[in-house]
Amino acid sequence: MQLPDWTKPALVGAGTGAVVLAIVGFSWGGWLTGASAQDLAATQSSEAVAAALTPYCILKAQSDPNRVAIMQELKAASSYQKQSVIREAGWATPLGQETPNTLLSRSCLTALEATS
Repeated sequence: MQLPDWTKPALVGAGTGAVVLAIVGFSWGGWLTGASAQDLAATQSSEAVAAALTPYCILKAQSDPNRVAIMQELKAASSYQKQSVIREAGWATPLGQETPNTLLSRSCLTALEATS
């Protein structure tokens, strides 16, 4: 069986076009691999949970009997220690959890600084 003369250049052109399309799609087109999409979804869901629980954290901070002392400690703390003050106070620990949520402590800190 003999193929037409244009078969080889057509196949090389199609292969080159596919490679270029993949490079452009993943670089500038916003395409994601399955693993990247799962990582992005996990990050977005964690941030959404923290945003949803921020009012709970603020309410917990406002009802804490040691609020004044903790807020003074928060103001005196350096910027990288502020989240740990909120976590140690227990404000960033959701109901039913034993450990504080890091994203919630960051979100709560932002909200507390905005209201102070």
